[in-house]
Amino acid sequence: MAIFQMKGPYNFDLVLDRLSLDPLHAVDMEKRSVKVPLMIENEPVAAEVTAAGTTEHPEFIINGIEGKHKEKAEERLAQIFQWHIPLEDIHTHFQNTELKAIFDEHYGTPVVLDFDPYGCLLKCIIHQQLNLSFAFTLTKRFVETFGFQKDGVWFYPRPETVAALTVEQLRELQFSGRKAEYAIGLSKEITEGRLNLEELAKEPDEMVMKKLIKIRGIGPWTVQNFLMFGLGRPNLFPKADIGLQNALKKLYKLEAKPTHEQMDEYMLGWDPYLTYASLYLWRSIE
Repeated sequence: MAIFQMKGPYNFDLVLDRLSLDPLHAVDMEKRSVKVPLMIENEPVAAEVTAAGTTEHPEFIINGIEGKHKEKAEERLAQIFQWHIPLEDIHTHFQNTELKAIFDEHYGTPVVLDFDPYGCLLKCIIHQQLNLSFAFTLTKRFVETFGFQKDGVWFYPRPETVAALTVEQLRELQFSGRKAEYAIGLSKEITEGRLNLEELAKEPDEMVMKKLIKIRGIGPWTVQNFLMFGLGRPNLFPKADIGLQNALKKLYKLEAKPTHEQMDEYMLGWDPYLTYASLYLWRSIE
């Protein structure tokens, strides 16, 4: 067992609330805990993170990471849950903006990363052009068919597993033929050595976009989501995202979804925390 303390605010209950939207996540709201699938040096580790503190005085109990992988597992959990980010500074930044009320309502909500960068990219591909409910259903079906479970938590299939699949196998799960090709193609890029996600994580946003956009099935929306929720980059605002457009329409009481030019105007003053603006706007309509 390990104990982690940090400076508040950090609202883990709101974190769990958002994580619980995904049926693959092992969330226990009463216990205030979530089990996190980690791949540490190609070995699966099922960590359990439980909140023991408050929003103002956050404290976490971590179980399941004993042994040789303890230190790296702790580092990865801190990265996933963004425990190093001073949320009070970000909250203060938005107090003189049109987002003040949303930031007050969701006070202490961090950007939480997807548990695995490869899984993040796969999920982005699966979710493309689907309503959220079916997107989660299809992703769950995919992971339960080709992934694996350890200590009550599901792990996404590894790249070598997906690279060896056929389009027909994914079509049986209700993938479109094109989406099946994209998932398999991405996995082959990794297994055949053309894409190294660990190295990519060290690159600036522009280089990540340049390298990923070359892969079939990965467009700007997917890369922006990967930058935000795969790598934790703080200053992304995917203007093509329908959810953000709807949130802005609601916030500004517009008759139609905002144009990109309108969005550029709204965003003035939100930099350098556009990712947090995106997250809180999503939260405002979830």
